[in-house]
Amino acid sequence: MEAGLDLVEIQPNAQPPVCKILDYGRYKYQAQKKAAEARKKQKTVEIKEIKMRPNIDTHDYEVKMRNMQRFFSDGDKVKVTLRFRGREMAHQDLGVKLLNKVREETSEVAKVESAPKLEGRQMVMVLAPLK
Repeated sequence: MEAGLDLVEIQPNAQPPVCKILDYGRYKYQAQKKAAEARKKQKTVEIKEIKMRPNIDTHDYEVKMRNMQRFFSDGDKVKVTLRFRGREMAHQDLGVKLLNKVREETSEVAKVESAPKLEGRQMVMVLAPLK
């Protein structure tokens, strides 16, 4: 064409198909910029992992809880992993109590996404921040 424009099919499935006369290079560039802008604005949710043992000391527990609160404030999910070693496997009730304690203490900032479940020698629970 003399004007340097292209005939571009916008909606091929419509009856009749919709076409526009425009500069295709510029159209592609603007679509690419719009996609990049959308990618820049989206927030990726990471899963942070907190590892504990059933007989964790109070100070260590408080430090892990503070880290968990920070992760929730950043909008990340938290995977709480409770590892059993040796004869601790016989006392899984202690692990369930500890994970329930974590659930209660984070109830105002997070919800349980997957309930505590045993996977081999570790018990896993996933918490997601409340929006």
